[in-house]
Amino acid sequence: MNFAKLLYPHRCPFCSRIEQNEVCPACASKLVWICEPRCRKCGKPIQDEQEEYCFDCAKRKKSYEEGRSLWLHQPPVSDALYRFKYKNQRYYADYFAKTLWEQFSSELAWWNPDVIIPVPVHRRRYRKRGYNQAALIARKLSEYSGILTDETVAVRIEDTKPQKQLGAAERTKNMRRAFYIRDNIKQYKRVLILDDIYTTGSTIQTISGKMHKKGVEKVFFLSVSIGQGF
Repeated sequence: MNFAKLLYPHRCPFCSRIEQNEVCPACASKLVWICEPRCRKCGKPIQDEQEEYCFDCAKRKKSYEEGRSLWLHQPPVSDALYRFKYKNQRYYADYFAKTLWEQFSSELAWWNPDVIIPVPVHRRRYRKRGYNQAALIARKLSEYSGILTDETVAVRIEDTKPQKQLGAAERTKNMRRAFYIRDNIKQYKRVLILDDIYTTGSTIQTISGKMHKKGVEKVFFLSVSIGQGF
């Protein structure tokens, strides 16, 4: 008898109910996977199959090459990410990383990144929370993919306002001075940024732009969820 399983039974990452399978049937039926048609740049779902880009990517030039996300940021995904981020449910990282690998291994092979760099959190939030949720996923994704993770390159130097409280223009301004990219980024030419949520993309856009200034040639991203945006 496996006493560890008796003491710590597996729980569905989306509703926390004890579940024998990875995800309970009820939550599995509610997941909105990002499929085609989707934006060729950020990967957001788009309505018109004739369009290549979402409204935002068609209107604003992006500093990254392209990115992909698993699900729309709505319940039960948003609930799971909230618990993962703020309620110490660190074990969710393995499921998120495994699913990213299963869904996007072909994209990773095509992108061929030298390194995975998780979006950093400010030291104040790290002390309070005890971990960086993006880094937890990045480490697990490294185990599945064999791609190195480097948590020393990107540093959050300003503890900015929560992005969810701001509009798109304010988010960009909010992020402008939030990150610093160390010179050891110069050892990498192709970078994969890993984050839990992609909303307007201001975080990825800012970090990617700063990486290019340091000599990085190509930047891609993966995230667990993505907003429907504009």
